[in-house]
Amino acid sequence: MSRTALRICPLCEATCGLTLTVEGTAVTGARGDREDVFSKGFICPKGAAFGAVDGDPDRLRGPLVRRDGELREATWAEAFDAVAAGIRPLVERYGPHAVGVVLGNPNVHTMAGALYPPVLLAGLGTRSLFTASTVDQMPKHVSSGLLFGDANAIPVPDLDRTDHLLLIGANPLESNGSLCTAPDFPGRLKALRGRGGTLTVVDPRRTRTARLADRHVAVRPGTDALLLAAMTQVLFAEGLVDLGELTPHVQGVDELRDAIRDFTPEAVAAACDLDAALIRTLARELAAAPTAAVYARIGSCTVPHGTLASWLVDVLNILTGNLDRPGGALFPQAATDRAPRPAGPGRGFDLGRWHSRVARHPEVKGELPLSALAEEIDTATEEGTPIRALIAVAANPVLSAPDGDRLDKALGSLDFMVSVDPYLNETARHAHVVLPPPPPSQSPHHDFAFNTLAVRNQVRYSRPAVPLEPGRMAETEILARLTLAVTGMHGADPAAVDDLVIGQTLGKAVRDPRSPVHGQDPERLAARLTGATGPERRLDLMLRLGPYGDGFGARPDGLGLDRLLAHPHGIDLGPLRPRLPQPLRTRSGRVELLPGPIAADLPRLRAARDDRPTGLVLVGRRHLRSNNSWMHNVPALTGGTNRCTVHLHPDDAARLGVRDGQPVRVTGPGGAVTVPAEITDGVRRGVVSVPHGWGHDRPGTRLGHASADPGVNVNQLLDGRTLDPLSGNAVLNGVPVEVTALTDGSDPLAAGPRPDAPQPQPLAPLT
Repeated sequence: MSRTALRICPLCEATCGLTLTVEGTAVTGARGDREDVFSKGFICPKGAAFGAVDGDPDRLRGPLVRRDGELREATWAEAFDAVAAGIRPLVERYGPHAVGVVLGNPNVHTMAGALYPPVLLAGLGTRSLFTASTVDQMPKHVSSGLLFGDANAIPVPDLDRTDHLLLIGANPLESNGSLCTAPDFPGRLKALRGRGGTLTVVDPRRTRTARLADRHVAVRPGTDALLLAAMTQVLFAEGLVDLGELTPHVQGVDELRDAIRDFTPEAVAAACDLDAALIRTLARELAAAPTAAVYARIGSCTVPHGTLASWLVDVLNILTGNLDRPGGALFPQAATDRAPRPAGPGRGFDLGRWHSRVARHPEVKGELPLSALAEEIDTATEEGTPIRALIAVAANPVLSAPDGDRLDKALGSLDFMVSVDPYLNETARHAHVVLPPPPPSQSPHHDFAFNTLAVRNQVRYSRPAVPLEPGRMAETEILARLTLAVTGMHGADPAAVDDLVIGQTLGKAVRDPRSPVHGQDPERLAARLTGATGPERRLDLMLRLGPYGDGFGARPDGLGLDRLLAHPHGIDLGPLRPRLPQPLRTRSGRVELLPGPIAADLPRLRAARDDRPTGLVLVGRRHLRSNNSWMHNVPALTGGTNRCTVHLHPDDAARLGVRDGQPVRVTGPGGAVTVPAEITDGVRRGVVSVPHGWGHDRPGTRLGHASADPGVNVNQLLDGRTLDPLSGNAVLNGVPVEVTALTDGSDPLAAGPRPDAPQPQPLAPLT
């Protein structure tokens, strides 16, 4: 007998509400929830395939433990015993920094990934933290930290009210939006144009988003910061700067004018391969629009000047008076944010509090570059101990980090490795213990991170749509038990982790004179928390102490878990509102327009004005039915146009003697891959494009569908040495490559891992 259940989709950043059809314990269908307060029925192909993702037969059903070189099925108790026995002696012998932690992209798509890794890291005490942020959005965190004093204070475009939207290196018709949570991003862009607004897209590819735009600007890859700097210079030179109501909240305008003076349109035009007149037009239109927003994403982050480009996006919004006003770019206010504190000077944002051991990369937001993970494992130095053990949570860095062949070999040399992952993938195959979380239908869901980036304030929560299957363990419990096992508390009740966090949070709240619970008894407050599980009690706590919360009775009409559960389609909290100066955490208490690290990096950008790539350069691409490496095992989400090919412009193909569909060898600083050519005018001349997340051809995995059509790992073209210096972000776009036509697909230099790559021991068959 079938029934329906509501679930927030965890498969991309749009966070759409779904109505699932459930037969027994299987999800047999998914459609958009028309009553969802945020998505209002929108659904994309990933959401429609929720049941196929949820029911993938290659998902692991129980833990695996390596015995005598083979991964074998084990009980949960045996798995956590092995973790404690493998990690704790290494910590005690070499210290906590010898244990690395890698957090992958899916962590921000789950409740468990939001709630427990911070506790794990605090308990372990390691500085060897690596995340997907440094192959993605870390430049935006750094620019926000330097401008606003808070690395997580990221303004988002007010899509539903703006008159003019400038998109740079973003393709939301394929990605559904990123660092800008907006269900039905395509519909919102069409509505913008429908009300007479203007959409301009800057991208070296003529993407689906670019085809929708009023103007497509095919900039040379990697020159976004030069273009934005020139637009900034035009605003100053032509007297178009107008901060409006921002004026009392901003410092450094004159210093910025002087610093940017020589970035004229003429000075950058050749490097950007754009007409100077067009650059002036872009700046003038931005300044003239009644309201406007500049929004940039992955294409402008994963380049040599990613932090400068991210900084200049907000600079343009500030100088045109469009930051923190309706129709511009505003700071969302999530229901689980900390309650707003009074405006005033804060602690500021610091870079480089410590450095990586080998290449001395500076720490950023508590993280080291993912590109440095291999060398931190395989390279000995006089300073410190190499990483001897690794904990990977929802991470597949063999495919997501540069030079996966080197990392693949390094992982094989570890003394111990734990992987929390539903699949035995290219990274997890090296683990000594694999702890698989259940399918998303069997997990609760609340978007902690994405609600802080949403284009409308709202709050939603989904309890599990399907009961936890016998033999499985909730992901929240897995991470709680993992935390206990690696911090010397193995065997303790996992509820102790939640109780610890609740006690610490309430203890701090009752000491804060601004808190609605100031002076109260934290134990009595804890007893008043509702929720069937520890994670639900923590969610209730965050809601009640948050900006819309009931303050444990201080505001009777405020939020708590009970009220949220009574609204299964969510609660609308209204449009984004101006919030300055409250979100600022800079030491001055103002927007610091020209921070010292930014000013120090401008000479490097100035030198880039003379760069003139003479060969081909590489950019990535995204498909609507894909999200990094973790969806290629679902037949419904691969095939068709979602294929691993290299896009070549017809003129470049003719010059190289390449036919459509012909195998070509693409060679970069880190290696070479062989991939079919796809000739298209969707890329500008001089640019080739290969999608990321492919390369499922390594032995020892259990990805039946993905390995049948593996594609190639584009990140193998990178050697990992080229980083944005301020953020440590890998440079993935604008990388010089060579393309050579092949007569057939045989190319031993480009196919598969290097000959010296480690081969994991055979796996014992699963019963």
